[in-house]
Amino acid sequence: MTNKDKWDALYLRMEKIGMKEDDIVEKFILGSGRGGQNLQKTSSCVYLKHLPSGLEVKCQQTRSRDQNRFFARRELFEKLEQEILGEKSKKQQEMEKIRRQKQRKTRKQKAKMVEDKKQRSSVKEGRSPQRAEE
Repeated sequence: MTNKDKWDALYLRMEKIGMKEDDIVEKFILGSGRGGQNLQKTSSCVYLKHLPSGLEVKCQQTRSRDQNRFFARRELFEKLEQEILGEKSKKQQEMEKIRRQKQRKTRKQKAKMVEDKKQRSSVKEGRSPQRAEE
């Protein structure tokens, strides 16, 4: 169960950007995916819609409805905050970082990398003990 301090902190953050609890439509729906009989019998998946902005969030991270309510509100808040303030969330920053890392290197970058490797190789060769010539 999510403790009261986390809920209070979330509500304070929501107030700062003007997000009201009355603007949110909350529904509990049957979840999908793995989880077996319990998942198919209980409505633990939380659906939230912020009416003024039209943003929608569906959350089913845990089997607990209370925890899913908290996670869904936090996710909705982050989306709304990003839309209002134009700031990039940590998740989005991490995704962009991974995308940059996967990008292909330019010819100049490749040439520099090869040159650095050659230089490093020559430094390492100089360290090896000289073999006695027979």
